[in-house]
Amino acid sequence: MEAPLQKLEDDLLKEQGVALWVKREDLLHPHISGNKWRKLKYNLKAAKQQGHHTLLTFGGAYSNHIAATAAAGKAYGFRTIGIIRGEEHLPLNPTLAFATSCGMQLHYISREKYRLKDEPGFLKEVQQQYGKVYMLPEGGTNLLAVKGCTEIVDDITIDYSHICCAMGTGGTLAGIVAGLAGEKAILGFPALKGGDFLRQEVAELVQDYNGQNYHNWHLITVYHFGGYAKVKPDLLAFMNQFKQQHNIQLEPIYTGKMMYGIFDLLKQGYFPAGSIIVAVHTGGLQGNAGFEQRLGLQV
Repeated sequence: MEAPLQKLEDDLLKEQGVALWVKREDLLHPHISGNKWRKLKYNLKAAKQQGHHTLLTFGGAYSNHIAATAAAGKAYGFRTIGIIRGEEHLPLNPTLAFATSCGMQLHYISREKYRLKDEPGFLKEVQQQYGKVYMLPEGGTNLLAVKGCTEIVDDITIDYSHICCAMGTGGTLAGIVAGLAGEKAILGFPALKGGDFLRQEVAELVQDYNGQNYHNWHLITVYHFGGYAKVKPDLLAFMNQFKQQHNIQLEPIYTGKMMYGIFDLLKQGYFPAGSIIVAVHTGGLQGNAGFEQRLGLQV
């Protein structure tokens, strides 16, 4: 499917003389949507070319990446294994229930051991335990994922001045930075408290991908609402109002915080008159059901 551009109509935008478009990456696929589709695309091709039949990856109990990998495995003929942080809780939450419905085998490890997931010794142990598997990192970010995310900008058919993207591991933003190759102004909105460390993560990913160091991007780190997976009533109120006005569903972990941040920056006059902004909707809507179940809040 396509990821069309949707123009927003809002009095604040008119007052500021700014145009805002949403890149609807969430519409790419019903279950492998947004940046997860982009990150998995070339990894799935590599797995096929290397003769793998099983994908193994890591994530938390509400991980968009776990759900997307499970769906991709079902759609493209791979067995899937999910290494889940923490203990098993029954009944399964909506994310893990969906993953198992796609055929994913879930294996739980302690939070202490999970912290070792990037260590060579741990990865060797995983290979010995599960055999020949194609391993995807937590969140799906590797250089093939960056390659996929460079394509987010390829089908933007309008002339624009700024592009905005929510951030978890930094892979999607790295792809956008590499894809634009020094053009436009790029803003990243980390979902984590203390997201400044992602500057180095993104810079290193871009350097490893194409050997370049660009200076047209920076991070807006103040819209984390207390940290990863943390929310506040004003964020949920904004998301509900946004959905009613623009008929676009957001989620509170990533896209809700980014869009709240964009509108707050608009109120502050951050964007010069005449700016044309593209906000990337990175999907992740599957997480809303689990969020509502866990916190008893309507998203």
